Amino acid sequence: MTQNKFTTRLPRLLLLCFLVACGSQNEESGTDTSLPNIVLIFTDDQGYADLGVFGAQGYETPNLDQLANEGTKLTNFHVANAVCSASRAALLTGCYSNRLGIFGALSHESQHGLNPEEETLAEVLKPLGYATGIIGKWHLGHKPPFLPTRQGFDEFFGLPYSNDMWPYHPERPNFYPPLPLYENESVIDTLDDQTMLTTWYTERAVDFIARKQDGPFFLYLAHSMPHVPLFVSDKFKGKSENGLYGDVIMEIDWSVGQVMAALQKHGLSDNTLVIFTSDNGPWLSYGTHSGSAGHLKEGKGTSWEGGVRVPGIIKWPGKIPAGKVMDQPVMTIDLLPTLAHLTGADLPEKKIDGKNIWPLLAQEPGAVSPHDAYYIYYNRNELQALIMDNWKLVFPHRYRSLPASSELPNDGTPTRYEMVELDQPELYDLSSDPGESQNLAGQYPEVVEEMMQLAERAREDMGDALQNRTGATNRPPGQLTATDN
Repeated sequence: MTQNKFTTRLPRLLLLCFLVACGSQNEESGTDTSLPNIVLIFTDDQGYADLGVFGAQGYETPNLDQLANEGTKLTNFHVANAVCSASRAALLTGCYSNRLGIFGALSHESQHGLNPEEETLAEVLKPLGYATGIIGKWHLGHKPPFLPTRQGFDEFFGLPYSNDMWPYHPERPNFYPPLPLYENESVIDTLDDQTMLTTWYTERAVDFIARKQDGPFFLYLAHSMPHVPLFVSDKFKGKSENGLYGDVIMEIDWSVGQVMAALQKHGLSDNTLVIFTSDNGPWLSYGTHSGSAGHLKEGKGTSWEGGVRVPGIIKWPGKIPAGKVMDQPVMTIDLLPTLAHLTGADLPEKKIDGKNIWPLLAQEPGAVSPHDAYYIYYNRNELQALIMDNWKLVFPHRYRSLPASSELPNDGTPTRYEMVELDQPELYDLSSDPGESQNLAGQYPEVVEEMMQLAERAREDMGDALQNRTGATNRPPGQLTATDN
């Protein structure tokens, strides 16, 4: 069935071919009708304050700072879910991950993955003639039917899941098998050392740009770092004032610089849209081996801002304002429909949740969010919070937090979280209190009531495990069949 998902679009494809032909003729008159190249750089567990322009301490990120100065800094950018697989599913499909049945972080034992009948950003772009490549971490199913080469990507080089899922995990030694490094659908190596991983990803990214420079192309560079275990090449070992974590971020910054230099070398800078962000906030239990959420509350694995608000930068010369800040709330689910709008691609046939936010990104006068609210789910389909304009309502739930008296580790082993029970809804004004320190629920009951009604709509649609409710429109993940390997 996956092979037929585009058969109903043949008339549009024929029209596209005609338009491309016309566009190539118009080049003689100086009219540029080419589609933009797209580079999406997605780091792992990088906190909100882990870039120089977002307040990093103890190391510098000159290439990322330059990217922000030449583009727009997104200071209110959210992921849909503060953990690996769920966040990536939302990014690539434009759907809340719980709608797709993708929760948490898939492991080497998982027998499911992103359903091949869902359409990824790569599959949305391919009918327009885009070359598509993923370099880095996939984490949406490691079994053959779920690999990226079955979900719209022409090429894959990287890891099928998180880099800590290997025999040297500090809490589960020898539980995981050797860490596989993939080339397309084949394991080409198993890793005992990850020192060169960021360098390898970078070299592959630069090579992809060189080979696909005639475009258009979509490059998804999904760095495994700074997810633990942390590794860095000799180029940056010991270079920062913030220990190994700072070294790792400096190497990621170097990687961004190499990608931007490759675009410049091949004359692609002006027609390439570059997006940089992270999959969730910092994994705080790893102490000095984790990043910083800055003034935000908590980190990875929570629905507080430190878990779901991530650094964001977007650059497209002449299209995205340079040196600006955009502070309206937006989410990774909006990238797919926005890029579809910019390229003229068809949206997926199945329902998605993201919306076109181009007027906001272009900072058009009077632009407003197309969303009534953003819904933040976690665990097994728990609706834990929602954002409406600058208001955030947090629902009663249990969340993990570091004990105030705990001494943070500095050797790459995690400390234990404690579970905290939130027993009443809490309301925050993120415009004045992004750190979620002042509960305003008692002062604005009318806002709470309005947001409660929005939450009820989400529960009818996607369910809420906190209320033992099943969504009416949720879809199953992909499952292995008897004939699958």
